[in-house]
Order: sequence, then structure tokens, then C-alpha cells
Amino acid sequence: MSRLLHVLSGRASRAVAGTALMLAGVAQAHTPYLLPMSFDVAPDAIVSVDAGYAEKFFLSEVNFGDTRFAITTPDGSVLPFGEVHQFKSRTVAEQKLPGAKGTYRLSTGVRLGSIFRSWEQDGKVEIARDGNKTPPPGVKLLSHYQSHSISEAYVTAGAPNKRALEPTQQGLEIAPVTHPNDLVAGEKFEFTVLFDGKPLAGQTVDIYRSPMDLGSEHTSASVKTDAQGRVAYPLSQPGVYLALVRYRGAAPKGAAAPMYGYNYTLTFRVLAP
Repeated sequence: MSRLLHVLSGRASRAVAGTALMLAGVAQAHTPYLLPMSFDVAPDAIVSVDAGYAEKFFLSEVNFGDTRFAITTPDGSVLPFGEVHQFKSRTVAEQKLPGAKGTYRLSTGVRLGSIFRSWEQDGKVEIARDGNKTPPPGVKLLSHYQSHSISEAYVTAGAPNKRALEPTQQGLEIAPVTHPNDLVAGEKFEFTVLFDGKPLAGQTVDIYRSPMDLGSEHTSASVKTDAQGRVAYPLSQPGVYLALVRYRGAAPKGAAAPMYGYNYTLTFRVLAP
């Protein structure tokens, strides 16, 4: 992928800014994910997950990176994945469960990635995926942010419970209302999109369904949250799905850029009726 993308902007400044946002999406075309080997587990099973960045789900092309992979247990306590292995194209993590029945939240932890800048010069928009590349003096800076990615999934041993589903109240996340390990085609998956614990109204959520084979393409749909930040997504087919939310927000003091480009994904399974 080119480190610097050039496109013609529109005449109006809004069009320029819109183009910049579109190109930022292109620059981040690989979507992060975490996929457990099974969504139904034994209480003392070894949980294995595959994580990375993909254009076609769930075929990773880039590893997720060295982050703090963790498991939230059915009682709300958190334990790290004991083994995390980095390969060029994907990351694999494993951990033996502590023996408790209920639902576990599996998380990659936060990955801070590339730093992006975009600016307008001579009627063109330039986007640099290089933290050291800055616009010339006097040129208007349109955006400056660092990617911030988390991918999660839930697995259940025995009867599901909801302690591990409780929001962290930090950053961007999807808070399930319907239990994500109890989804059936023909029903709806209800969830709320939160940022620092507050609902995001009118937020776009992209939802992909993978055929889980090597020959077929995934399907996709986009929905928006309501005034309470909630989505009730109709599940038309069984399969393995991924919900993606992107949001631009202020980075904390001392961060490498003034803004974070938050990316959150949730992988979930839908069963046949």
C-alpha cells in the first residue's frame, strides 16, 4: 500500500474534507478482528483465538501486534492469555480457562497503530501514513490522528451469563443487549454503541457475514444507531459475523497525535433456527 495517497478534491472545502475522510478509510482498509476457534467451550478448555487484519473475513493478512490479550471471566475478573504468538500474517493466542461456567469476554487489548495526517495543497488532498511527514508551512492541516484498535468476541461454557458483557466505560465499544452467544437466524441482535460509557447516536455500524470458506466473499450491511445509541440488527442467515465501528475522538494528553481513530470490532456467531 502506498504510504502517500493523492486524490483530487472538490471545489468546496466540505468536499475536500469529505475526500480526506474517505481516503483515511482506504488507508485503513484492513479491518481488525479476533476469532475464537469455538464459541462453545468447556469450563476448563484451552481457548485459542486467531487475530489480525483482513480485507476478506476471516483470512488475516497482517498480524494484530504485540498487545495485552485478555479474558474477562464469568465473575468479572480478568486474566491474561498465557501464550501469544506473533506470525507475519496473524497472531495466535491461547489460554486455559479457570473452570468456571458462564460467558467469557475475549479481547485483543488496545493496539496503537499508524499515525495519519491529511492536508490540502494546490487544490489537492494528500494523506500521509507516516508520523514524520508533515504539511509544508502555511498549508491547512485537515486531520491528524493515530489508529486505536480493539477486537473482541464472547464464548460460553454451559449456561450463558452477563457479567463479562458489562461495558468497560472506556473508549469505543459495543455493549450487547441480546446475549451474543444466544443468537439465532430470524431474530435480532440488539446492542448499544458506547464511547467512554456514553451512547453514540447516529453512529454507523458496518456488519459483515463470513461464509467461512476460502472461495466465497463476505456480505456486508451498514446500519445506524438510534438516539439511544442502540441497534436492533435482523439476523437473516446463520454464520459468523463481525460488527465494525469507527469513531474519531480526542486522544489523551501525551499521545502521539491529538486525535485517535478508534476501531472496534465484535465477532459473533448466529445459529440456524
